[in-house]
Amino acid sequence: MEIGIEPFEFMQCVSILKSTGKFAKNLGELRTLISESGDESIFHHTHQYFIKGLILEYTNDFAEWAGATLEERALAERLSCIDPYILKSVSEVRKKLIREIDGFLADFPEPRDVLTGNEFYLNETVSLVFPVGVTAENLEELLIIVEHIDKSSIYYHFFDSRFRLGEGVVDDFSRWIEHGLGK
Repeated sequence: MEIGIEPFEFMQCVSILKSTGKFAKNLGELRTLISESGDESIFHHTHQYFIKGLILEYTNDFAEWAGATLEERALAERLSCIDPYILKSVSEVRKKLIREIDGFLADFPEPRDVLTGNEFYLNETVSLVFPVGVTAENLEELLIIVEHIDKSSIYYHFFDSRFRLGEGVVDDFSRWIEHGLGK
């Protein structure tokens, strides 16, 4: 290891789903849930798309429910276009979601209820983070490890870090390359 270079320590993230016990049966109720829920719920339903096992048509749970259950595909597309990784905070994501729903409700002020059993259930995630026991000391090692490390580690360092670090757009890899390598 070169003097002055901090090795990159890979971490892994395991998410545990936690129900809030709250649900919405129509778009107006969903808007209320979004406006009153904690950041953990908004984060779970918008940012954790990339760690979930299935690939859905839309890029967040709110859009998926609007499209698949409410059958409001135009709204689902608008909600799906909200990129949480461009925005700097969960609060900004919440405001964008509410703005899109408010715009839709202005055009269609009487939302219909879904059938019982198809409600949107608000959840949040508790993340457990632990070291993997693998470090990289240079770019070559980093690239080799990234090819073989578990996807939850990539998620943690690339997606989760943008909000964990409070910088909005900087991930752990970029931060290490810029500051850890001193380049």
